[in-house]
Amino acid sequence: MNEAGRIGRAIGSATGAFEVIVADGGSSDGTEKEAAGAGAVVAASTRGRGAQMDSGAARASGDALLFLHADTLLPERWREAVEGALRSPAVAGGAFRFSVEGKGLRFRALEAFVNIRSGRLGLIYGDQAIFARKEAFFRCGGFGKLPLMEDIDCVRRLRAQGTVALLGESVMTSARRWAVRGVIANALWNSALLALYYSGVSSDKLYSLYYNKKN
Repeated sequence: MNEAGRIGRAIGSATGAFEVIVADGGSSDGTEKEAAGAGAVVAASTRGRGAQMDSGAARASGDALLFLHADTLLPERWREAVEGALRSPAVAGGAFRFSVEGKGLRFRALEAFVNIRSGRLGLIYGDQAIFARKEAFFRCGGFGKLPLMEDIDCVRRLRAQGTVALLGESVMTSARRWAVRGVIANALWNSALLALYYSGVSSDKLYSLYYNKKN
């Protein structure tokens, strides 16, 4: 959604993909034009991360799916890493390790925290480029068109289909989300939302809280 300045880099990092589908939620800044110019198929979708990624998945023709946020870049040998993980029939999907496109000790500490959380607790977020066997993804219900926590919810259900692997390679995501609240405040806010999710608060309510919207 309105990612004209970044979408080209994200698509470019997906070199070697069988196909690249950009699910656009109604951008008004030329994102669709930039995406098409970079070689992607643009699929119009209703707005919302879960709905958009489910829409893109429905258009995909490959046997495996990888979901890349517009502000995140894949590592150079991403395809070999994914294919290597999926050689095991026990693996239903997985994700990459996390890194931030920013300098400073606070970002290195954030990376360490996220990667420990992913490895020890299995809490994987969408900015780690979640991938899955197409069949397993649809069998578990995909992202359920959820507006928030769609990544946590999907990975939880994907585990019922098989192992969810954490690869050794890292994606690199933009530091922009921490520019407003700061690393510590943003991490605490995300942890609070996660606690509310596990307490049974609906995704729609969490979306309203996250984006400070009134119901």
